Amino acid sequence: MKTELVRIGNSRGIRIPKPIIEQCGFGESVELRVEKDCLVVSSQRTPRQGWEEVFRAAGPSADDELLLENAGPNEFDCKEWKW
Repeated sequence: MKTELVRIGNSRGIRIPKPIIEQCGFGESVELRVEKDCLVVSSQRTPRQGWEEVFRAAGPSADDELLLENAGPNEFDCKEWKW
């Protein structure tokens, strides 16, 4: 779709047709970012939105192990570190 830039003071704006707003799920505000010289307009998301579902999909954590728990002191710990 081609649209004209509208002058708004010293800035420019675009009009987004209602069907596109509804299709994208835009609310009262959106997020703008530039990726590879392209303007990306996306619906505003809350921080960490969707993380809970992703963690649940990863499965139970009963078999997880701490990677540094079994690591012993290194040379820096033994010789250079001082309290």
